[in-house]
Amino acid sequence: MGAVEKVMAPLEREGLTSLERLGLRVSAMINSPLAQLDRRVLIHRMDTDSDQDWDAIMGLLLEADGLGMTFCDDGSVLLQWDAPTDDDRVIESEEDVAVVGREEEEAPF
Repeated sequence: MGAVEKVMAPLEREGLTSLERLGLRVSAMINSPLAQLDRRVLIHRMDTDSDQDWDAIMGLLLEADGLGMTFCDDGSVLLQWDAPTDDDRVIESEEDVAVVGREEEEAPF
């Protein structure tokens, strides 16, 4: 049993949909340390992935900025992305903004 299957086995028992399981599997492949280091990953399609689920995930990936997709003859997809640059926009959470705001305020006493 591979690493991805070991992660997915308990999730299948929790009642996830096939689309959610596929999304988690693709996410795990993208976020793997080797993929992050190489800034590329080969996403393979399993026999259990429905056409509808696969098309939905591929559609979401197509909408992502800065992500290159190469569709292979065997049905797999090679995803590639560039390293973030200083010009890339960083989205801060409200919590981060609140902390920054508190640091800049002067003490009332």
